[in-house]
Formats: sequence, C-alpha cells, structure tokens
Amino acid sequence: MSCLSKSHRLNSSKDFNKLYRSGEKWHTSSFVAFFSSNDELKAAFVTSKKVGNAVLRNKARRRMRALFATYENRIKSGKYIFVVKNTINDKSFLQLKKDFDFALKRLELLQ
Repeated sequence: MSCLSKSHRLNSSKDFNKLYRSGEKWHTSSFVAFFSSNDELKAAFVTSKKVGNAVLRNKARRRMRALFATYENRIKSGKYIFVVKNTINDKSFLQLKKDFDFALKRLELLQ
C-alpha cells in the first residue's frame, strides 16, 4: 500500500500539535521536517498562503509527496510533517531532492 493513501495521512489536530511541540525537527531552505517515532507511517504536507496562490501551493505539495514516495521503503516508520517554505518554487526538483536527503540524514531516518 502506498504511503500516500488515505490511511497514511496525518490529519488530527491533536497529532499535529503534539508533533510540533515534542517532535524532532530539521530546517532546510525549502521546508521544515518534523518527525516522531511511531509504529505506523503517517505523513502530512503543509503549505501556507505565503507560498503563493492555490496553484503554487498544490504544486509544492505534489513535489513533496513525490519525494516522500521515493523514500517510502527506506525511511523509518513514524509520523512526519513537512512544512513548505515559500522558497520551494524557486528550486529545481534536484535541489529539492538534495534538501530532502539532507534532512532525512540529519534526523537519522533512513534505514
């Protein structure tokens, strides 16, 4: 089953608040990654209106989901939140992948 299916989405405000307060986090130039260890894999991708109009926000989320899906079998199970910064639209997919690699390595999330 894909990590992007409905059962793998993080959508409870209680989970969001807990992860923001007590989860590990790492800042990159494109996004902020939050992580908390758990038995199941759940993810959320957050974009604010600072990123741009609806088209740009959706594009940013699609790019982040695509990156996350490529690591689906290699990352530790847990809860993830990726908060997208407004600089994401200025970056190529390769630069975004480097930021993603760097964040996962710093948080020691690759298996």
